Amino acid sequence: MEYLLKEKEKEDVSLTIKLVEENSGESAAEESCETTENSVYQEEAAEESPEIKLETAPADYRFPTTNQTRHCFTRYIEYHRCVAAKGEGATECDKFAKYYRSLCPGEWIEKWNEQRENGTFPGPL
Repeated sequence: MEYLLKEKEKEDVSLTIKLVEENSGESAAEESCETTENSVYQEEAAEESPEIKLETAPADYRFPTTNQTRHCFTRYIEYHRCVAAKGEGATECDKFAKYYRSLCPGEWIEKWNEQRENGTFPGPL
């Protein structure tokens, strides 16, 4: 009896495999058509949009913890010190601007800019 069950199971499995093979032939043609359309769309989108490179400030040994509040504040001050020393259009200061903009929340930057304009900024500039 055990032998008969195993033979029956083999027949069921082979029948299932045949059905899957037959169905996969039909869906494979549909999938290849869809993937061709998707790849054409992706190529067009890639040609239209410029490459975007996302970066953040490099690791700084002065700020080893995960809390980056002080790191953000220091980079903001470094940028404004650089601008004060070298002028508004100095390219050397761009890296500091990129650093503080990637580390600091926008609300903090807005608040600090307002405080600098009002003369109430608490940090050393």
